[in-house]
Amino acid sequence: MTQTSIFDKLTQLIDRYSHEHGARPQKILIGYKAYYHLMSNSSFATEVTDSALNPNKRKYKKIKIKITKDDYQLELE
Repeated sequence: MTQTSIFDKLTQLIDRYSHEHGARPQKILIGYKAYYHLMSNSSFATEVTDSALNPNKRKYKKIKIKITKDDYQLELE
């Protein structure tokens, strides 16, 4: 997977979830390899690193991020 496709997939997941549920998701579950590729995307990396000083409390589009042990997991809760 490339960084662009993972970023696009994440954006689509958030948009689809918001449309179907009428609200934003509470948490994004991201596999550690997917997170690595997403951090290569400048807009994602800037927003995430500016969201909090503590890496365990970072957010993307005001949605909490949880890094998982699965390689390329992308799920919303």
